[in-house]
Amino acid sequence: MFEKFKVLGSVTTAVICLLIIFLLMFNPIAIVGVGERGVKVTLGKTSPESFGEGVHFVTPFISQIHKMDVKTVKSNIETMAQSKDIQQAKIVYVVNYNLQPENAPKMYREVGKDYVNVIISPTVEGIVKDVIGKWNAQDIVANREKVASEILNKLKADLGEKYINVSDFQITEIQYSNAFEQAIENKVTAEQDALKAKNVTIQVQEEARQKVIAAEAEAKSMAIRAQALTQNKALVEYEAVKKWDGKLPEYMLGNSVPFINVNKK
Repeated sequence: MFEKFKVLGSVTTAVICLLIIFLLMFNPIAIVGVGERGVKVTLGKTSPESFGEGVHFVTPFISQIHKMDVKTVKSNIETMAQSKDIQQAKIVYVVNYNLQPENAPKMYREVGKDYVNVIISPTVEGIVKDVIGKWNAQDIVANREKVASEILNKLKADLGEKYINVSDFQITEIQYSNAFEQAIENKVTAEQDALKAKNVTIQVQEEARQKVIAAEAEAKSMAIRAQALTQNKALVEYEAVKKWDGKLPEYMLGNSVPFINVNKK
């Protein structure tokens, strides 16, 4: 009886070993990881269906499952571009993209796994150079977000047709020649100085205008008062009373005489 169990154990071990060898040699199991899609190829023909995350069985020697990464990728890239006014610039930017999961089989069939170098890189570089070439160098610096938005919209439209989703694009750095950057700095300084001088001029002009207005108002007031005094003698006496200090004028004869006719009726 013991011998029978011994033989049975040896057979079981042999079967397990053969099974392990079979799995290692023929590998009928494919595991698609997180952020991947499997593309099944049977006798050279690509299946239109993509396989999601998990374990999948294939027929050895007949079918294979190729894995395609569909996670969002963040790429830092730099490109030399020329502005509208013929200034060379190094544009450093970040672009986020991912392969459309449902179109992984199409990408594999039409391009293969190297779609980044075949499609994404040349497309991104071409669009960046095209958009930069429509702007003057100084305007690119002042409108960086607007330029980046224009590039992003073009990337979404163009790469979207090639099974790539573009979720973000940001320009992180713009480098011109030292001479051009110095020229920009000088221009900005000159503009600031001109604005400051203009503000001083406006202030002086406003102060002068206020003085003219005040002088004109005083002159009109004096003219009105003079006319009133000329036409009304009683008003002359009223004005004199307002300025009188309460003392009567004294003359050499020793008499004080009122300078206003108080008995006037």
